[in-house]
Amino acid sequence: MKKLFFCAFMAGVFLSQAQSPLDPYKYVIVPKKFSAFKNENQHQTSTLIKYLLTQRGYNAVYEGDLPADLASDRCLGVVAHLEDNSSLFATKTSLTFENCEGKEVFITKEGRSKEKEYKASYSEAIQNALESFDGMEYVYTPKNKDADPAPITVSFKNDIKNLEKETTKEVAQEATTEADPVVKQVATPEEQSYENKAPQPSAMTKADSPMVATSTLDPAKITVMDEVWYAQELANGYQLVDSAPKIRLKLMRTSMPQVYFAENEEVRGMVYQKGGKWIFEYYEEGELKAKELKLKF
Repeated sequence: MKKLFFCAFMAGVFLSQAQSPLDPYKYVIVPKKFSAFKNENQHQTSTLIKYLLTQRGYNAVYEGDLPADLASDRCLGVVAHLEDNSSLFATKTSLTFENCEGKEVFITKEGRSKEKEYKASYSEAIQNALESFDGMEYVYTPKNKDADPAPITVSFKNDIKNLEKETTKEVAQEATTEADPVVKQVATPEEQSYENKAPQPSAMTKADSPMVATSTLDPAKITVMDEVWYAQELANGYQLVDSAPKIRLKLMRTSMPQVYFAENEEVRGMVYQKGGKWIFEYYEEGELKAKELKLKF
């Protein structure tokens, strides 16, 4: 019985001190803009990932703010890539870490969330994905030990509160050294944000005349819905819900006013306003159909 207990204890010690697959790398590079998104730090994903990696003891840095040794030798770090496999009703994310040769070093599990609000949904999914690192102790051990003979051990097991204080202090110092910074970053448990005030070139050109949604569909073929759907605003449009409430349709903004791409689990089409009425056009078995929606914003 004692031998069995000792073996179980040693197995527990071994698992609790499992090596991290990122041990050979000194830094984890976090992009300010992931390929899955259009904007920098969209839904505050970059600041959240950097904070959560730092909390686990990894030396996470932003892609545009590399230390001198990493800037001269990118092989000291791995790059975090956010994979977004979200569906209409669930946010699904995982993280892939690639070295300087483009080889995948580690892939997390897929984190999921059914939160309706984008920021909360991506936050929950990313935190679930990074649980793949739980139980690992990161110890930087360079491949070329002659170049950097002193391994760096970082542990935050009993020092999360100190991390939060130091992070807050660092952000406060940055705020006082620059009256109106071009780039403003905050990465604390209470607040995570990234704001870039640098002027951005615009590819938009002035139209010769206003764009107006038109339709050649016979009004007699437009069916009128009796049910009222309620519009809930999202980051890129609206979701339409019934009184249940159940999401019936998602609307994504376009470059034209009052014109939206629309989709649900069954069909895709477009919703536009004409004559004060909202029309949903879509194809069903190759035939163009239309419904007049009753919406409340």
